[in-house]
Amino acid sequence: MHSHIKIAVAPMEGIMDHTLRQLLSEIGGMDYFVSEFVRVTQYPIPSHTFHRLIPENTQGAATESKHPVHTQLLGSTPELMALSAVNAVSSGSTHIDVNFGCPAKRVNGHGGGSVLLQTPEILHDIMSAIKKSIPDHIHLSAKIRLGYENESLLFENVSAIEQAGTQSLTIHGRTKKDGYKPPARWEKIGQVQKRSQMEIIANGDITDIQSLLSCLDETGCQHFMIGRGVLANPFVFQDIRRALAGQEPIDNSKKLESLLGRYTHILQQHYDEVATLGRLKQWCGNLRHNFELIDEHLKFLRQSQSVIEFVNRIKTINNK
Repeated sequence: MHSHIKIAVAPMEGIMDHTLRQLLSEIGGMDYFVSEFVRVTQYPIPSHTFHRLIPENTQGAATESKHPVHTQLLGSTPELMALSAVNAVSSGSTHIDVNFGCPAKRVNGHGGGSVLLQTPEILHDIMSAIKKSIPDHIHLSAKIRLGYENESLLFENVSAIEQAGTQSLTIHGRTKKDGYKPPARWEKIGQVQKRSQMEIIANGDITDIQSLLSCLDETGCQHFMIGRGVLANPFVFQDIRRALAGQEPIDNSKKLESLLGRYTHILQQHYDEVATLGRLKQWCGNLRHNFELIDEHLKFLRQSQSVIEFVNRIKTINNK
């Protein structure tokens, strides 16, 4: 009944890099990933930088398990954004996404991200410049929040992006001022969905099958993006697919040891000891929301002095 539902993995700066994308892609269930944003400030980003930040671009813009990865750009200068998009395409990118949703202070200080939601005409200029510069077969999308301080420009912003020739739009149901706090206002996404010809992707507070179906009811969207929910439960896409197919849920708590072991192996191919250990501990901070075992032993895990010690401690708590 819901076979046409699409679910994407949201980009999250500082954690959702190609190593975690590879791991999640091996678990599966998602339709595609969006890369962490590539920041465009003083000059166009060269192709080799896209190869380094989004190595999937060298293999058909997809993970090894064949899930597409979209290239996300963040910046405020139409010309530089367009030239960067051209270089992204020459690096292998098949889909350009533009981030107008990022609430980070240091991003907004540089005139990128959600600060641009105050100037619909600049949103239009950026999307239009990119659209005119890239080949027709390259899909162009954007991501916004409901607004900056408030939602007064929401429909103008959507319209500015749509009129530039953008094909799909992800909306996080909060303003910049909201951060990640109050519940996402799905009803606003539903209002855009009714008015726009673009494919609208709902984002915010979708963490399981119940929240996804509630969001579907409220917005009419068939396309969703999950961010923090996948960090807490890396099996969420599989869980949702099983539920949609009417299958019984699976207990994933026994998979923790192999999950973190596999992630460790992937990280070690790209990062040194300190960075690997840091990413493992960082992710445990998210996993604790869904796995009691991690929650109960978080301090014990975070006190690990080496990757080997961390892996052994996971084994220890898993076999208690």
